[in-house]
Amino acid sequence: MHKLLTDRAGEKMLLLGNEAIARGAIEAGVAFTSTYPGTPSSEVSLSFFQMSQESDLYFEYSTNEKVALEVAAAAANCGLRSMAVMKHVGLNVAADPLMTLAYVGVKGGMVVLTADDPFMFSSQNEQDNRYYGKLSGLSVIEPSSVQEAKELVFYAFEVSEQLQEPVILRTTTRINHSTAVVTLGPIRPRVVKGEFKKDPLNLVTVPAVSRKLHVKLLKNIEKARTISETSPLNILEGDGAWGIVCNGISHAYVKDAVKDLDISRKVRILRIGFSHPMPGSWIKQFLKGCQKVLVVEEGEPYMEEAVKAFAQEDGNCVKIRGKGEGLFSPLYEFDPGMVRERIAKYFGIPYQKPVSVDVSDAPEVPDRPPTLCAGCSHRATYYAVKKAAEGIKTIYPTDIGCYTLGVLPPLSMADFLLCMGSSTGTGGGFSKATDRKVISFIGDSTFFHSGIPGLINAIFNNHNLTLVILNNGITAMTGHQPHPGADMSLLNLSGYGRLDIENVVKGLGVPFVTKIKPYKVNKSIEAIREAVRFKGVSVVISEEMCVLYAKSLGLAKGKPFRVTEKCKNHRDCLTIACPAFFIWEGKVNIDPTLCTGCAVCAQICPENAIMPLKAKKNSA
Repeated sequence: MHKLLTDRAGEKMLLLGNEAIARGAIEAGVAFTSTYPGTPSSEVSLSFFQMSQESDLYFEYSTNEKVALEVAAAAANCGLRSMAVMKHVGLNVAADPLMTLAYVGVKGGMVVLTADDPFMFSSQNEQDNRYYGKLSGLSVIEPSSVQEAKELVFYAFEVSEQLQEPVILRTTTRINHSTAVVTLGPIRPRVVKGEFKKDPLNLVTVPAVSRKLHVKLLKNIEKARTISETSPLNILEGDGAWGIVCNGISHAYVKDAVKDLDISRKVRILRIGFSHPMPGSWIKQFLKGCQKVLVVEEGEPYMEEAVKAFAQEDGNCVKIRGKGEGLFSPLYEFDPGMVRERIAKYFGIPYQKPVSVDVSDAPEVPDRPPTLCAGCSHRATYYAVKKAAEGIKTIYPTDIGCYTLGVLPPLSMADFLLCMGSSTGTGGGFSKATDRKVISFIGDSTFFHSGIPGLINAIFNNHNLTLVILNNGITAMTGHQPHPGADMSLLNLSGYGRLDIENVVKGLGVPFVTKIKPYKVNKSIEAIREAVRFKGVSVVISEEMCVLYAKSLGLAKGKPFRVTEKCKNHRDCLTIACPAFFIWEGKVNIDPTLCTGCAVCAQICPENAIMPLKAKKNSA
């Protein structure tokens, strides 16, 4: 039995923050879950996927976040408790239905998890999704610990059903990926089948209906404000004259800093857990006892702006600061040392920053930029495209996935990137705005997620675009989650359909389609060269299983290679940037523990100096 299905209230368990969130949903009786995987939220979805194999919980990896929210919204309007899980930029994709779902509402509880990513550990931006609460009018709540992450899921479902609206649960990377001991609660029985009651005059959002629903939403915001004012998520600690307002993981940093600086008797802390609507009366009352106030929050000055507005409404001229020179920046993650230093500076507390350990005599740690795995088929495809496009002025729009790592030298196969699916749309724009040949790259999962509309657009508008679809059979970068083109039988799972990318592309009407096996280098170069020369829209499907996925399934069969004495040190092999290569005493070598035996380097070596490593004979 999956550990998160353990039905022993009071038991303690070491959980990742994302596991705690999944457990909280189980305790709340969630029946319907959906997602498009994205770090830092991916482990929530993985937990749901695993538990759905052992219980009556429904879970699906949806085509994209918009669809994930839509299917969950339908379930919630049948009275089921549902949850849609995504990373912060995924909520941009889901924003279209979210804005109107706020009008329509739900019958069963619905929680929308947005996992924000300060410092952009695995994201293209670090947007602050608390603003989606303001934009949509929906309630936003934020946990400050792993234990709270579990408990607040249950609370969010309760608030959702009270308001009959979705509730946004906003986390950040430090909550999602921290580990802590969590006390389990009782599991509420799941209701897995609901009933949809037809009510088109409240559920079909034609303008006349929506005008009425907007009035309902505004009344609900006022109800939510009342809940926020009495919510146990807003915590007051201490009664000093210096005020600190904080949220999320910053609350833990503030508590540590106040203890370390020995100022607990001088400080009062207001932890805001109900972020939208903000508890205005609470904040005004809090400010009345403060001489000066510091707002500690990662991301944008969301709370700072609200606190200042509440002070102004109350005629309170107390000094309130947060973001600004010498204080906190909207950039990146906070850490305990930074928070301690800024608090000391703002309140004029004598503080000596701890002396860093002297490492001047230590060797410099070499940079280790992210790179494609040894044997990754994307590397072979990039090499083939480069060779096929030699002598042609090119632009390489790319997309979100492992293959984005092709941006770095010596591959240098990425020139422009905005978001999921943008390679097809921007590729078309570049083809019309310049005389260069445009070769776009997109992965299989991303293609299904949002690449298809841009390709349709390119066909309709006759763009001169070659799209290379890197089909490795799985959503690789976020941890091998399935997508509509994945072969689920490899995971011993039945009952799923499967879309063939070649059939989809041909069905759209692409006039030139070819398929390659990227490990067959020369054949791939010729096929790509023909596609690049084609005037109009052409598609190259590069098909090879993700090397790590193949290994996990026991399907990897390659044998490691070695560099022989024939090597003339031309180093052509290094142009593919495989991490299995290294230089030792001026000569190229291959690490046999990293080499997967893809043989791409052997095919491009001008001296045929790279050969399979001979197996050692067992001694008698």
